[in-house]
Amino acid sequence: MDWLKLVHGSGTPKPPAEFKVGDEIRVWYRIMEQGKERLGQFEGIVIRYRGSGHAKTFTVRRVTYGEGVERVFPLDAKAISRIELLRQGKVKRSRLYYLRTVIGKTRIEAAGDSSAEKGAVEKAEGDLPVAGAAPRA
Repeated sequence: MDWLKLVHGSGTPKPPAEFKVGDEIRVWYRIMEQGKERLGQFEGIVIRYRGSGHAKTFTVRRVTYGEGVERVFPLDAKAISRIELLRQGKVKRSRLYYLRTVIGKTRIEAAGDSSAEKGAVEKAEGDLPVAGAAPRA
């Protein structure tokens, strides 16, 4: 049996889920145990989205009991039941490997957050005199 048909199936592919790198998602996948099927879930941040066609995969990372766990999912696998988007993230990189070395909890800015507070902080800092700088005229 061809391994592509075993993993991806021969039916029509599911429409791709609407998520990108930096988003927090929950992946529901099928687990076969002793002839019975149950659904498991894996929730975390998407740190990589790569490939094309049947080779399209995404990597999800979460921290459980202080230990980082990553899992790679094929996008059109038969084992994936559904993908829920929990929170959209705003990132400037396509690979978030730096999250592997970050100690403690790091938050990725939500895509819908307003930057009004951020602009106010930058404006206030811009009014402060810098040591060694020429005074403004």
